[in-house]
Amino acid sequence: MSGQSITRIQTTVLTPGSASAELLVLDEALSFWGGFDPVNGTILDRHHSQAGRSVSGRIIVMPSSRGSAGTPAGVAESIRLNTGPVAIILRHRDINIAIGAMVANELYGTSVPVLTAGEIEYQQLIDGLHAEIATDGTVQITG
Repeated sequence: MSGQSITRIQTTVLTPGSASAELLVLDEALSFWGGFDPVNGTILDRHHSQAGRSVSGRIIVMPSSRGSAGTPAGVAESIRLNTGPVAIILRHRDINIAIGAMVANELYGTSVPVLTAGEIEYQQLIDGLHAEIATDGTVQITG
């Protein structure tokens, strides 16, 4: 890893867990109920700037979710099917995303961390970089 920089940021933990994967930074909020396909992990919303991209196996970074109380079901189902993100980092607290991850943990025993980051920390989360999330909410970014 010589020559690569490492940045550490602290976040607030909404749902605990650890993860290691590539960051997928979404330009806008995502609806997990109707704008996302939990069967294959892709963004379906044709109006979303990243329509067609897969969140599967990635740490997704986004401002918040868009949608309704159906969001927890979409999040939990993608976790159950192993097609969803391995972690979610939000700019703004989002109870629907956190509940989806909590339900998946309770029902399926799969822990997907959900974190919130302050504005300065959020700006350091760059698409395509690798990140490791510790259970205390520390995020180590390599790139």
